[in-house]
Amino acid sequence: MNPLNEQCACRCIHQNQIDAALKDDLSDRDRANLAALFKAMGDPNRLRILWALQNREMCVCDLAKFIGVTESAISHQLRMLRQLHLVANRRQGPILYYRLSDDHVSALINLAREHLHEER
Repeated sequence: MNPLNEQCACRCIHQNQIDAALKDDLSDRDRANLAALFKAMGDPNRLRILWALQNREMCVCDLAKFIGVTESAISHQLRMLRQLHLVANRRQGPILYYRLSDDHVSALINLAREHLHEER
């Protein structure tokens, strides 16, 4: 066995580990979707929106006031979060109310926060 990986000219010490990781690797689609999800949650304002929606529904104007940006800016952020299935909305007359799509969104945020607060 050649100890150099021909794709990158890297040493290969444990081919069985590489083979196992390749077998378990994410699909291209899952990688792209997960990266988009973490990118969306990586923006401080979008994260604040998600945090605010954990225990309540809020309308665009209230979220704009909370974050300190325009309603247009909040609508843009909410559109991205909705496309990623992180938030859902309901209409009551002319007002759209937003909430987290499901408990998984809250769980992701809280798990990451718990990880940050662990004592090392």
